[in-house]
Amino acid sequence: AIPLETAAFESGVEYRSQVDLAQKHRIAAGAADLLHGAETVYLDEGFTPRLIAERLAERELTVVTSSLLAAEALAHSETVTVLLLGGRMRGRTLATVDHWALERLNSLVIDVAYLGTNGITLEHGLTTPDPAVAAVKATAVKVAGRRVLVAAHSKFGETSFCRFAEVSDFDSIVTGTELSPAAAHRYEALGPT
Repeated sequence: AIPLETAAFESGVEYRSQVDLAQKHRIAAGAADLLHGAETVYLDEGFTPRLIAERLAERELTVVTSSLLAAEALAHSETVTVLLLGGRMRGRTLATVDHWALERLNSLVIDVAYLGTNGITLEHGLTTPDPAVAAVKATAVKVAGRRVLVAAHSKFGETSFCRFAEVSDFDSIVTGTELSPAAAHRYEALGPT
């Protein structure tokens, strides 16, 4: 037996697409409703951002993503322009990282970024196991006018190896009703709705 997420082990797309699935669909729907007229969107790696991509396919948008899953979900859209960041592809998550992705993303101004996390705590903020992934996420936080965290309740109270943002860096957090109202209020007190 091994923990689901540690600094040495990160679950893959196959596993993530089967866990908390109903909750992730609700989160994606709620997150898509927070577009509020944005014309440029960043979609992070992960299964929930892919679900958000499905909900954005009929909108007039430019979507920038490091995720092959999100790009695939938008591939046949006639209204969305997809810009896929280059770089080293991570087989576990089917997303790109490293300097090619960072340089391109750093040159953009994004209206709203939808980001996921492996862990979020009041003390350590948002974390992920891989430094290369953390660098892409931190850059997306920096270049976005608005930042929306999408995270299943199981991510709260968890900490991973690399911090990429503080809770207060986010405008909104979209999670499931499975997170207790008391816990939600503690995170909301740091700034995001």
